[in-house]
Amino acid sequence: MPEVTYVAADGTERKVQVPEGRSVMQGAIQNGVRGIDADCGGVLSCATCHVYVDPDWVDRLEPPSEDEEDMLSNTAAERRDGSRLSCQIEMTEDLDGLRVQIPETQS
Repeated sequence: MPEVTYVAADGTERKVQVPEGRSVMQGAIQNGVRGIDADCGGVLSCATCHVYVDPDWVDRLEPPSEDEEDMLSNTAAERRDGSRLSCQIEMTEDLDGLRVQIPETQS
């Protein structure tokens, strides 16, 4: 099962196995990872699951859709290179080892 490392704003790391086909957001919520609020439940209507994808992984992901780009313009934390909505990153075996940093705030 692929694994994601969630890095909190304070640098604390938490590794979680996320089944293929599930989103990085679902992995966080189902495993009690703090900092990903996911107010809309993953339907791309908020930006409270914002993460910073580690630079080594950015090019391995599908690019964000136009709708995701629109939502990323509403993040509470600074938007950076690698900013993504974790509800839009679907886990596959190719993403085993993915690292994402959680912003200091989501709202």
